[in-house]
Amino acid sequence: MNRNISCTVNSKSMTWQIDIRMSLADVLREHGYTSVKEGCGVGECGACAVLIDDVAVDSCLYLAVWADGCNIRTTEGESKEGKLSPVQQAYLETGSVQCGFCTPGLVMASTSFVEQHKGQKVSREQIRKGLAGNLCRCTGYDGVVRAVEQCIDAEE
Repeated sequence: MNRNISCTVNSKSMTWQIDIRMSLADVLREHGYTSVKEGCGVGECGACAVLIDDVAVDSCLYLAVWADGCNIRTTEGESKEGKLSPVQQAYLETGSVQCGFCTPGLVMASTSFVEQHKGQKVSREQIRKGLAGNLCRCTGYDGVVRAVEQCIDAEE
């Protein structure tokens, strides 16, 4: 059964006709948002993380019909006018990118964490717990934690 949904993706209004059984990850990828990776398909790895109304969500578990009326952000939308977002730039500066498969999901989870904790004093343990739903085999997470610290500590 198909249904129309309307949402905003990276500040652009979208209306799509979708099969009601499709995950948001599948719909986003079908419409060209290839930063959304499907690693596990069961919400364990975080490679498919996107922000839905500014909350990080594993889009492989999120039915696309639930996104009707929502604001969705993917990694593609974080860069503005050719300039990396602060989190993307911090990832680059701290060497947080290795193979890159998990990076989009980690960037989105990090963005959500930074936006929720900007200007607060947070520990490395809090950052690690905040990003616990994102798995990476390459980075060892130290660079990722440093990138988040850099963004939280940055002047507005």
